[in-house]
Amino acid sequence: MKICVLGLGYIGLPTALLLAAHGSNVVGVDVKQSVVDRLNHGELPFKEPGIEDLYLRTGDRFVARERPETADVFLIAVPTPLDPATKVSNLSYIRRAAGMIAGHLKEGDLVILESTVPPGTSERVVIPGLEKSGIAIRDFLYAHCPERAIPGRTLQEMVYNSRIIGGYDRDSTDQAISLYQTFVRGEIYRTDARTAEFVKLMENTSRDVNVALANEFAKLAEECGINVWEAITLANKHPRVSILSPGPGVGGHCIAIDPWFLTQNSTGCRMVSTAREVNDSMPNYVLQITRSLLYSIKNPIISIFGVAYKGNVGDTRESPAFKFIQLAGNEGYTIRCHDPYVRDFPHPLMGAADAADGSDCLVILADHDCFRNIDPAELQVRTKFVVDTRNILDHERWIGQGFAVRVLGDGSQVYPAAPGEGILPAGLYSPDAARPVATPPPVSLLTPDGRERFL
Repeated sequence: MKICVLGLGYIGLPTALLLAAHGSNVVGVDVKQSVVDRLNHGELPFKEPGIEDLYLRTGDRFVARERPETADVFLIAVPTPLDPATKVSNLSYIRRAAGMIAGHLKEGDLVILESTVPPGTSERVVIPGLEKSGIAIRDFLYAHCPERAIPGRTLQEMVYNSRIIGGYDRDSTDQAISLYQTFVRGEIYRTDARTAEFVKLMENTSRDVNVALANEFAKLAEECGINVWEAITLANKHPRVSILSPGPGVGGHCIAIDPWFLTQNSTGCRMVSTAREVNDSMPNYVLQITRSLLYSIKNPIISIFGVAYKGNVGDTRESPAFKFIQLAGNEGYTIRCHDPYVRDFPHPLMGAADAADGSDCLVILADHDCFRNIDPAELQVRTKFVVDTRNILDHERWIGQGFAVRVLGDGSQVYPAAPGEGILPAGLYSPDAARPVATPPPVSLLTPDGRERFL
């Protein structure tokens, strides 16, 4: 069987390699010549656990090209970005892919759409684009099979997660199932194309809403003098409760975008849009926390650790770091960035020591495991402030080195100031005084001294 996979990104390339490793002849298509050239010279465009070994297993059954060729199966895995101004999906890549396939489509071919799209896209956009070949649907087969994998575990989840296949008709569904059964070990469930489109968006919207709830809990916990991380752990002891973790925002191509695909034609889905607004506002909230620490420092320097949207991956798509950096830059702060997983980023990336050198505040935005092992004694900072938005640092260790540690959602460490000076985090000392300096807004901190709980 010859398969043509259009789009060699985080989903398309692993899918193409899995199909080739299990016996199919695969032509991978990407419009970027650099991607095609690198793959044909044995270089992979991104890191992913297991992908190098998988690439070696394909032998001569995988080749990269700039344009599709005649095949038995065409699989579309191109991007579906969101227009940031209108919050409406941009389906231009889908249309282009369908048009490219139409020039090679013949009767009996199977076309599969893996890209995430708004409900009805298969019927209104993809199939009409394919029919420009002169071949009508039912003379070729069509199915939507949305991916269910996350960076860092892509290959494992592609193989062992359950899959949903929504065919245009029974024959389309049967043929698509036969193809995926060559490498999928999870359950495969049948439905129609539009339901499959809707289910994928439901899955990611559900996670987005749950993260927004956790972020609201984090803000409320700070107001109430509660450590939200402890509270969430205890609440999740309930057999029917599963609260997610708060953080600096939601990133990635799916969760940060898919809710808008689901609601772009709706006039009454307030919960979904509100959750998006809550999560999109978290970089602003983290900057507010950072600003409250740096208000008395002239020309402050902020060191951002982790610009990827999540831990242990190099994917920066829709990362909350973008918004935080832009907001902080608008405040006049000098920004430095460190991320050992990210190769390309608009802001210069530095090593950990260089990024922290002379810094006034470290802001942990991504929960990379390697950050847990950072030795604070080796960081030559100017001011010992750290904002841990992921609750991943060994706080006692940092406190022992004189750092004031501010944890997102931890309102349990707030202390009183001198009369008339409002709420004051203990352990913040001015260079020329033996007493703490006051700060206008309430700030909760874990600090080297004075760790009495105050409510």
